[in-house]
Formats: sequence, C-alpha cells, structure tokens
Amino acid sequence: MTALVLIVVVLPLLGGLAVVARASSWLTGAAMVAGGAGAFAGAVVLAVRVTRSGAFHAWSGFIYVDSLSAFFAVVVSLVVVLASLGSAAYVSVEQERGNFSQFQVRLYFVSFSVFASAMLAVFLTGNLGLLWILIEASTLASVVLVGLEARTRSLEAAWKYVIISSFGVTIALVATLFLFYSASALHLGPDQRLTWAYLFAHGHSLAPASMRLAFLLAVVGYGTKVGLVPMHTWLPDAHSEAPSPVSAMLSAGLLNTGMYAIIRYRAIASAVLGTAYPSRVLLLFGFLSVFIGVMFLVLGGNFKRLFAYSSVEHMGVISVALGFGGVLGVYGALLQVLTHAIGKAVLFLSSGHVVLGYRTRESAKVRGMLGSLPLAGAVLLLASLAVAGSPPFGVFLSELTIVRAGFAGSAVVGPVLAGLLVLLLVIGFISLLATTVGMVSGEGPPAGSVVAYPKLSGRVLAAVPLVGGLAVLGVLGLWVPAGLNELIMHSVRVVL
Repeated sequence: MTALVLIVVVLPLLGGLAVVARASSWLTGAAMVAGGAGAFAGAVVLAVRVTRSGAFHAWSGFIYVDSLSAFFAVVVSLVVVLASLGSAAYVSVEQERGNFSQFQVRLYFVSFSVFASAMLAVFLTGNLGLLWILIEASTLASVVLVGLEARTRSLEAAWKYVIISSFGVTIALVATLFLFYSASALHLGPDQRLTWAYLFAHGHSLAPASMRLAFLLAVVGYGTKVGLVPMHTWLPDAHSEAPSPVSAMLSAGLLNTGMYAIIRYRAIASAVLGTAYPSRVLLLFGFLSVFIGVMFLVLGGNFKRLFAYSSVEHMGVISVALGFGGVLGVYGALLQVLTHAIGKAVLFLSSGHVVLGYRTRESAKVRGMLGSLPLAGAVLLLASLAVAGSPPFGVFLSELTIVRAGFAGSAVVGPVLAGLLVLLLVIGFISLLATTVGMVSGEGPPAGSVVAYPKLSGRVLAAVPLVGGLAVLGVLGLWVPAGLNELIMHSVRVVL
C-alpha cells in the first residue's frame, strides 16, 4: 500500500524528469500525460482498497489514506490528466508561434509536474505539519506557471498570488499551532505526531477554547487558498492571466487542497465543539463567497476572469453545504467538489481554444464561435450550462442535494438559507450563460481567420479532454456509479 501511495505522488513527476533528460517537447508532453494517467489509475486503486479494508497509515502517520483522502486524490488526479492533455497541445502551439521560448516550455513542464505531485501528496498525508508544507509547495510551484508568459499583467498576478496565498498559509500555520496547543493534554508521542486520525479519535480531550480559534484561523488561512471571500482577491487575477491548462489546474485542483484541509479541521472541531460553531463559520464565509462570485458574474468582461469568479461562487456553495451539515450536506459538498472540478477543467481548457484562436480574453470581442471553432464553441456552451447547474449535468445533481440539505435543516433558518442559495444560483446561472451564449452565437470573423490548433494532431489532443470531461459530467448528472457512491458515503462517515 505504501508503494501505491508513492506511485500516485511520484508518477506526475515524469514530465519534469523528461525535461531533465532533455527529451523533445513532444516526448515530454507524452511523459506528462502518461504520469497523470498512471497517478489517476493508482488513486482509483487506492480508493477501492480503503473502501474495502479501511484506512491505511504508515511512517508514523506521514502517510495516511482513508476514504476522504482517496476521494480527493481521485478528483485531482483526474484533473491532472485532463490538464496534461490540454497542456501538451497548448504549449506546442505557443512554442510554434514564438510566444514561448524553449526555456519557458521546459520551465512549464517542470513546474507543472511538481505542482501536480505536491497537490496529490496533500491528500495522502495525515500529518498536519507536512500538509502545511505541501500546500505551500504547491503555491511556489504554481506561481511560476501563473507568471510564465512574462507579460506585465501576468507577472503582477503572480506576485499578488504568492503574497496573498503565503500570508494565508501563514495564518493556517498559526491555526496548526493552536490546534497543537489544544491537544497539549494528550501528551502526543512520536508515533502520533499530531495526525488527523488521532486528533479526531481523541476530540473529547482537546481544549475547546483554543480549538475554536484554531478552526476559525484554519478557515481564514486555508480559505485564502480556496478563494473564500474576502481572502479571494488573488484568484481572479491568477486564473485569468495563467495559461489556460494552468487555470484548469488552479481552479479544479489547487482550490480543493485548501477545501480538503478545511474539511479535516471541520471534522475535528465538530468532535470537540459540536456542529453549531463550525456550521456558523462555514455558512458565513460560504454565503459571502457565493454572493460576491455571483455579483462579479453579472459584470462580465474578461471571460477567464468570469470563470474564476464562478470558482469563488462554487467554493462558497461547498462551504455552505458543509455548514448545512448532515449526511445530505456533506454528500452534496463532496459531489460538488467532483462535478465542479471536472466542469471547470473543461471550461478553462475550452477557453484556451478561444485565447489561441481569437487572441483575446475579452468576451465582448469573441463572437460566432460555433462557426469559427465549432467543437470548442459547443463544448464551451455545454460546459457553461454544466457549471451553471443545468440538468442533465452533474453539478445540477450536487446543487440539488445541497439545497435539500438546507431545507432539511432547522425549521425556519434552514429553508430561508436554502431559498437564498437558490436565488443566488439562479442569478449566477443567468449571468454566466449571458456571456457564453454571446461568445458562441452571432456573426464571427471571416472563415479560416480563426485557428486555434493548426495541426490535426494538436486538434485531436486538445479535443480529448473536452469531450471526455463533458461526457463524464453528463453521466454523473444521470447516474452516480455504485463504486463512486460507496466512496463518497464512506467519506461522509469520515467527516461526520
């Protein structure tokens, strides 16, 4: 089992190793895709094993895998596969056009590989200190990718990202220290090392006052990574300025590392304080994020920035679901993690076609995609419908579950909050679709003037994650496979 965990973490580094071996860009891209696919397969095997046999730990808790860990590893490794395919096609076009130098291409592959590996390692450790280090490592690897294009705005976004995120992670470190102080009565030995499982099992012995502060600081600190309001200000800039496959990794992968940490802290805090306090905190930050995300969706403008604010909205929805609590709330939150990750990865990857073809990121300058870029236009429209919560896609099912959790709450407050959430989701749905429908419809540029991927191989490679991801979203909207449902239910039990 330990070997399987190491395989999941190490395989995404194949792309970086290919760069060190001075392989060609094509071979490096192939190695990166193979590494991502291998990591996804390993994560699926891990999920099956822990679902059947229970949690696994080794190396004094530095390696720890339960159903929740495996679920997030499966989600993020799937995102890595989709983004790796998109990267192999996207980077080759940018290099051919002279926008990326050979050095930038190699830097991209190395940073992407380290970024993917660090994110997956976050979910496979039970040690609080190591988790903090890995989340910070993912920041340092991804900031290189945000500023890779070396334009004024991308460099500014990269600096803003690293400063705000590092400040947030510093607050998360303080949260870790307060949690350690809360557990001082346990006399932790070297074999416990402040691990999730031990703290959760001994929650009754933790000091409530310091645990209360630790949870609030964790939501603020790791919430900066998630993009919860008001700690979200780095997110729109970084997502909009990064290369599109990197935007997919940030929105569909990186945000989930912070949410995973918050979910773990919620489980421990609930064991110590009960559910009322953690729920109030998560509902507050969640509704703030949904509201601000929706308001910026109304404004429109840069379409990649718009998709970034959609991520702020969806992370808020997940926080609200955790605040609603209960089996329905946590199940809906985890299903939302999965469906949003796939949908947003597809949405950002399709936006890469727009950036390459139209050479702009302003939605007002993009028209007639269904005529000029038929596949990308159709996928962009369908992915927007999916992310906005339209049936028959998976996000509709997860959001419906979350709303049901709200109505199942307290007699008055629960239904009121559920109704408010529905209202905000409807406004967000209309606003996002208003922009994307305008982009794909109408009269576009003259035929042949818009070309995203000149070569057939590039078009095929870029189309695979779009079609594949959209198909998975469609299936999840109609049917949650038994194995996946079992994994989510086991994860719910871990949280509750």
